[in-house]
Amino acid sequence: MRINMTSVFVDDQAKALSFYADTLGFVKKHDVPVGGEARWLTVVSPENPEGTELLLEPDMHPAAKAYKTALFADGIPAVQFAVDDVKAEFERLSALGVRFTVDPMEAGPVWVAVLDDTCGNLVQIATQP
Repeated sequence: MRINMTSVFVDDQAKALSFYADTLGFVKKHDVPVGGEARWLTVVSPENPEGTELLLEPDMHPAAKAYKTALFADGIPAVQFAVDDVKAEFERLSALGVRFTVDPMEAGPVWVAVLDDTCGNLVQIATQP
């Protein structure tokens, strides 16, 4: 069994695509209309284009909005991404105007930082030695 897709609820798919692709550096994989304004919109790591996809899923369902709002209010990241160097990624993203809620910090054997994805989620980045 393998993880081939996971999702993050977003309040605006176009804004999410811009942030996840243009700012974070992911690559759009699928963009298929599914009715109304919703799209089957996924991104992947440029380092592994056939790897796990991240679905930028509309938060139209009331439960999705409540879930996302509660996680954000409590400071809980909705998703985590691995990076080679948290401190370097913090500097790169900060220079692009990304707002961090947790600056780089050591958390046991890993370094982490938490950023705001501008679409209602917190995202943790982490580096393991």
